[in-house]
Amino acid sequence: MEPTLLAAVAVAALMLAGWALSLRLKDVSIVDPLWGPAFVLVALVAALAGEEGAEVRWLLLGLTAAWGLRLGWHLTRRKLGDPEEDRRYAKMRERKGDAFQLWSLPMIFGLQGLLVLVVSLPLHIAAMREGGDLTLAVIPGVLVFLIGLAFEAIGDAQLAAFKTDPDNKGKVMDRGLWRYTRHPNYFGDFTVWWGLWLIALTAGGTWWTAIGPIVMSILLIRVSGKGLLEKDIGERRPGYKEYVERTSGFFPLPPRS
Repeated sequence: MEPTLLAAVAVAALMLAGWALSLRLKDVSIVDPLWGPAFVLVALVAALAGEEGAEVRWLLLGLTAAWGLRLGWHLTRRKLGDPEEDRRYAKMRERKGDAFQLWSLPMIFGLQGLLVLVVSLPLHIAAMREGGDLTLAVIPGVLVFLIGLAFEAIGDAQLAAFKTDPDNKGKVMDRGLWRYTRHPNYFGDFTVWWGLWLIALTAGGTWWTAIGPIVMSILLIRVSGKGLLEKDIGERRPGYKEYVERTSGFFPLPPRS
């Protein structure tokens, strides 16, 4: 079987298992911690099922695992600390009523699985090509990836530490990396996937697999990331509008006076 088909089967099985667990827990928020590990699963399938010359694919697996497992653990810990269903999904549940359980399979778990396969195009398409020996050509992509991983991990750690201080309740996080961008974690995700795309090109990947990081970029900037978070946060969080005025929305820049 081709790596893409194998990846699709593996991701479908993971999402189906997640959906079954969500029925038991009555909480579809568990789909979020599955996001990162689902990409690790795709990278593993690509590494195992690809053509000869898999050195770069094993590098891609290692880097994807470093990103995906860290993100999965971070979101799992956050979920364990807040057992209530995410307000986004709670609104959907209320709107759909009794039909929500069945509806959530294709529209939440299925859609997320499809997005995983699209974003990870660089990984499983590269596995279908010949080549993949490690060369110095991977260095630019690795550096871009590491910058992204650092932004995401450090940004998440800084925000977590900020939230644990009771004196910061109701305040806006504007320290550390959050002083230069309102979303260092999302910028990190963005950068990680452009780095992985650059690396995949050296393993025989093709330019059009840029569709993957482009879709991730749109999700992070316009849809489920920055766009969704900032839709009403200015109304819920005092001082956020002032934060917006002085801080870059996505790409890190010096604060405006």
